[in-house]
Amino acid sequence: MTAFVIAGLFANARAQSPDVEPPAKPSKRAEEKAAAERATQPPAAKSSDKEKENPGLETWGAVTPGAGMLLHRSKIGELDISAYALIRYLNQLPAGEVFLDHLGRPHHVDARHDIWAHRIMVHLKGWLGLPKLRYQITFWTVNTTDQTAIFAVLGYQFHRAFSLYGGLNALPGTRTLQGSHPYWLGHDRVMADEYFRPYFTHGIWASGEVYPGLWYQGMVGNNLSALGITATQLTRDFAYAASIWWMPTTYEFGPNGSFDDYEWHEELATRFGVSGVNSREDSFVELTAKAPENTTIRLADSLNVFELGALADGVSVRKVRYRLLSADAGLKYKGIFLQGSYFLRWLGDFVTDGPIPVTSIVDQGFYLQAAFYPVKQKLEAYGATSWVFGDKDAGFKTEYEWLAGVNWFFANTRDIRLNGQIIRMNRSPVSSSFGYYVGGLKGETVSLAVSINF
Repeated sequence: MTAFVIAGLFANARAQSPDVEPPAKPSKRAEEKAAAERATQPPAAKSSDKEKENPGLETWGAVTPGAGMLLHRSKIGELDISAYALIRYLNQLPAGEVFLDHLGRPHHVDARHDIWAHRIMVHLKGWLGLPKLRYQITFWTVNTTDQTAIFAVLGYQFHRAFSLYGGLNALPGTRTLQGSHPYWLGHDRVMADEYFRPYFTHGIWASGEVYPGLWYQGMVGNNLSALGITATQLTRDFAYAASIWWMPTTYEFGPNGSFDDYEWHEELATRFGVSGVNSREDSFVELTAKAPENTTIRLADSLNVFELGALADGVSVRKVRYRLLSADAGLKYKGIFLQGSYFLRWLGDFVTDGPIPVTSIVDQGFYLQAAFYPVKQKLEAYGATSWVFGDKDAGFKTEYEWLAGVNWFFANTRDIRLNGQIIRMNRSPVSSSFGYYVGGLKGETVSLAVSINF
């Protein structure tokens, strides 16, 4: 079955200034405040350059297109094209491992060694009829999972304090689901972030800046993920998510809230945020089927919670309540970047076809990421660690990783880079074909990748 996944994507219809790189030196506090106030004013009538560009407002979506190239502009609208492409070599070591789950049963670790044109996205974006009426159409594929999708986002930017959108987006439950892709240190998420986060779904959402530097986003979606799910499989339950974040010192945190300081802040930039998600999840599988189609929720031993026998031999989970609380804080100063995030996930209200030994599972975790530039805006070095503290009362253990990497911006832009990274992990609780991790691995993952974004 062709999986209709939206992994990593859906951005709102964010439009940036078409031909300029983010400034090397952010504005001072007073200038930022003045710019925020000016942005709330409607565009001038006719003839000005502002009307022609119509850059729109920040939307902090799951994936925001690059600056792009202008294809057409007229009195009735604008059409730009933008694209992202990633080529990656990945080696998970050692091969042929076996790990034991929390019930003591053995599982094979399916370690990879391959080269892929991994992730490709093409965006068509702009405005139509009215400059505040934004649209985005995205063609997306992750070749490592043989998945393709086409989707749209439509929205109206009423005011800087309130914009309303519909289509496909990420539930804003963690920081990496709020517009920062592809400006991460590595090309994919760290282990704890990937383990705890929600995914991408159809829905409606609102966002805005209610005070200079203070933003919010709230979303109602069908479920945690649209991965391989059709409308007839959905239940009548919705997923709910909300996030608020504050950037008190400079009222910004780089383009898309990026995970580095390529822009080289001369004034300390800070960001603090908190997010929450609540969703009643279904296995989306008939009682006679062997494999669940909902693959979004992993246990700390890397098993899918809906997999047969995940919590007890011969027993399947049919429904579960997923709740997530996350908090993040970060700073940037003269090429130095530091970011941390804490996660608390609660699984409960289980509906099963047999007895299980738990009534709830509460996991916690965090990550820390840091980076600096040995060569300004050319060579970046970084390191990170992330931890998942499985619920000991339910029989789970603690899993963790350490990693280091470098980015070489060889084309004098942050949108073209060569990345090399090595991860040392202890029994990964994450397992997927689109990230760095395979379930149960105790060893190293080495990757080398090049990407472009425009």
